[in-house]
Amino acid sequence: MTDQTTIPQITESVAFADLYVSPLNPRTVFSEDEIASLAENIKIAGLIHNLAGFRHDGTDGVGVVAGGRRYRALALLQDDPRFQNVQVQIAADEDTAKLWATSENAQRQDLHPADEIRDYGALEKTGLTAGQIAVAYGATEKKVYRRLAMAGLHTDVLDALKASEISMSQAKAFTISNDEKLTLEVLERVKANGTKGWGAMSDYQIKEGLKPDHVKGSDRRAVFVGVEDYKAAGGRVGGDLFEDETIFDDPAILQECFEAKLASTAAQIATDNGWTWGEGITDDYVYSDTINRMKMARVYKVEGVLTEDESDRYDELGELVDGDACDEAGRAEFLELQVKADGGFTAEQQAHAGVVIYVDHGGDVEVIEGLVRHEDQEAAIAAGVLKKSAHKETPKKSPISAKLQEDLDRIVIGARQNALLDDPTLALDLLAFQLTQSKGWQRIHAYDVSLPYLANVPECETGYTQDKRLTLPEPVESKGSKAEDFTAFRKRGHKKCMDMLVRTLIGQLSISHADLGEMIDEKTKKVTREHFTPTAENFFSRVGGPYMIALWNELLDLTDSHDAAKTFAGLKKGEKAAKLEKLFGDEATRKALGVTETQEARIAAWLPEGMV
Repeated sequence: MTDQTTIPQITESVAFADLYVSPLNPRTVFSEDEIASLAENIKIAGLIHNLAGFRHDGTDGVGVVAGGRRYRALALLQDDPRFQNVQVQIAADEDTAKLWATSENAQRQDLHPADEIRDYGALEKTGLTAGQIAVAYGATEKKVYRRLAMAGLHTDVLDALKASEISMSQAKAFTISNDEKLTLEVLERVKANGTKGWGAMSDYQIKEGLKPDHVKGSDRRAVFVGVEDYKAAGGRVGGDLFEDETIFDDPAILQECFEAKLASTAAQIATDNGWTWGEGITDDYVYSDTINRMKMARVYKVEGVLTEDESDRYDELGELVDGDACDEAGRAEFLELQVKADGGFTAEQQAHAGVVIYVDHGGDVEVIEGLVRHEDQEAAIAAGVLKKSAHKETPKKSPISAKLQEDLDRIVIGARQNALLDDPTLALDLLAFQLTQSKGWQRIHAYDVSLPYLANVPECETGYTQDKRLTLPEPVESKGSKAEDFTAFRKRGHKKCMDMLVRTLIGQLSISHADLGEMIDEKTKKVTREHFTPTAENFFSRVGGPYMIALWNELLDLTDSHDAAKTFAGLKKGEKAAKLEKLFGDEATRKALGVTETQEARIAAWLPEGMV
């Protein structure tokens, strides 16, 4: 091959009409949009890099061996005299032409995405539009917009992207953050876990780490309240640029706005439709059991009566509607007759009743009409708009849900297990009693020895302390055979083996006979409150407001008319739960409330029903 260092650099001005693409040029696939964009760039900035060409034997003109994209872009600019003659660097021989053709293609390297983000962001700050940046770089506007959306990323995030310590997808997730400290903390976690494999943090996990308490704009509360009202209340708004979703950064403000708008909307709906009152419920669905728990009764629409002619017309139109053969006027008439047939609420019914509204999953308001409050039912019955129930009063429903009761039951069992740990002989005697005294169908269930060890932990562990001895040590590493494993196990010593047996047995404790359980509790002097303190999370927020009001008054010896009782009753549910948590867990709070020694002892010993 010719020594390239000795070849002179020859540049000629060649008429564009005399140029063609050389067969030596290896690039054959081009995007028409990219060529058009490059042409626009050349039109604005000129031809910055010359073409490279070679005069092939037996042909006229110059074959372009390097610069095929520029040649095709220039072809689109031939109505501009500036580009009808082009500067071309001419290869002295075919070896040189081949080298130029392959070298330029091999050396072509796109900017790293991190560098593109920085460059595009810097150009935008000078006042260039995305379209102008696209022209300058020969890129599409769509690509420029995607890069500009990441231009605000912290420099450490872009550095990590360039170093391949995080992926492009992971980098995009950081665009939701405006907290530098949190950004850097999460970035270190992402880098430590890598970009691939089971341990790598997903985009969702990164976003949750950056904004753990955020609420998406698709949340039903956000849809119902709206961005403007939320911002007017002082709420901050962020955004996920790549999910095209607004993010509400202040959940507490959103909740306040939600509850306020729910109440005002309920009142307005009641007023507009002639009801006496309107109430909003924060749940996303209202079940019939919810209405029952609120002790509300229902009145129903008075059925409408159609004349004989109207009834015939209604049937006639109904057949047309079902067959999709009814015109618009017929459908309107059918709906009028339908409304009349359905009937409606009378003015007297509405004078004793109201509406409950709630916001469903999609953020739409749902209305339940014709509800009579408990305190209004006697008057409604007297007025004849509500029938007196013919059913006997059902037993009072426990305010404690089944799910909460499961947690409380586990805490009781845990306290019993903790107490038994200090009396292993009793635990073993209990096992012997079960195994030797069970006969036929009369079985005694104290241990479930057929199951592996399972830790007895409530779903909400807040406020519950489990004895560390109930956590078994790791088993001996297997040596390959059961005989060897057993030999290694015995080397722990008989006392250690028996200790593990007792702990395992106690971990299985599940006494189903109440009298037997009471006897065990008495023997071990079990004190459940030593291992359980009621908190807002583990108990109070999981019961209703009336339950908490009654408990507050009972513990502090308050009547319903007492100012302190009224103040507590006027708090929101979450505030009531927090107040009770402090009453149980904060000595300063009890002192400020003037709690007496008797009340202090009552609080220290109190347990929910079913746990005593």
